[in-house]
Amino acid sequence: MRSGLRYPADMQKITIRRPDDWHLHLRDGAMLRAVLPETTRHFARAIIMPNLVPPVVTARDALAYRERIMAALPEEATFQPLMTLYLTEGTDPADVAAAAASGLVTAVKLYPAGATTNSHGGVRDLAKVMPVLEKMAEIGLPLCTHGEVTTPEVDIFDREAVFIDTVLAPLRRRLPDLRVVMEHITTEEGVAYAAEGGDSLGATITTHHLIINRNHILAGGIRPHYYCLPVAKREKHRLALRRAATSGSPRYFLGTDSAPHVDALKEHACGCAGCFTATNTMSLLAHVFDEEGALDRLEGFASLNGPAFYRLPVNPGTVTLEKHAEPCTWPEKIQAEPGPVTVFQPGFPVHWHVVS
Repeated sequence: MRSGLRYPADMQKITIRRPDDWHLHLRDGAMLRAVLPETTRHFARAIIMPNLVPPVVTARDALAYRERIMAALPEEATFQPLMTLYLTEGTDPADVAAAAASGLVTAVKLYPAGATTNSHGGVRDLAKVMPVLEKMAEIGLPLCTHGEVTTPEVDIFDREAVFIDTVLAPLRRRLPDLRVVMEHITTEEGVAYAAEGGDSLGATITTHHLIINRNHILAGGIRPHYYCLPVAKREKHRLALRRAATSGSPRYFLGTDSAPHVDALKEHACGCAGCFTATNTMSLLAHVFDEEGALDRLEGFASLNGPAFYRLPVNPGTVTLEKHAEPCTWPEKIQAEPGPVTVFQPGFPVHWHVVS
């Protein structure tokens, strides 16, 4: 979906519908209270990831988590958390259907066991969750996929492509009515599969995967605050993601996968995966779309395509960004009670400021 607006190459100001984040980690407790304002400042809604400890498995869990999020909202914030359920091999199809019918749950999340943070309770045998997936196809409830296989013989840089070939494509052939979101795609293969998937398939792209490749993590020393899962890939894949995000295709929309971890757990012998981008995503996206000569397509990616896929209305408010001579500044860290959380740093000056 496109806004119909066109911006000249020297555009210095852009106003778009208020954006949504279709993949967000808020954590819980003190961390939730610390990071939630970073999202509500710019975003009207977000798909909330369910990989807490313990995970959000049932409708009762989702309701309780939603209440904790609402209690943590800044007083002036207008924000709607869109809840998800963590798919397990014991998930009850009737509970999922009831949660969807009530409006409590917007999607169900598939984590292959061991794929990422707090995913050890995820799915090992897809056949065991087929009754849930069949019910979801019947009622039109989307499945959000962490699209990686976790078998040890598959190289970590190949996990996404293998998942598409061995898990996602067969699943969609078996359940063609199942609506699927390929979350945080990172490869040419992911871009190509999403492009050909039809109206029942969408794909989110993160802010950080538009900016970093695997060299940023590893060349010249290990940079733990760039380490994420799925891990950033070769430069050719980053460029494919940029082309997809800025193409205007409705298949692609923003999911930041903003994932806060305290510095002590990132800068660690076995560091946690995740980039925290909630604070500066809109400025970074404007920079990327400006570089690609595609400012007219930023609104579609950030504000229109996601609601269209999820069959939700577009937000009524707007966000305005201006390009200034002086670069943006943002906090290096967000102070949370458990410890500081480092904000993603792109490594270059960014001149697009969110002004309203």
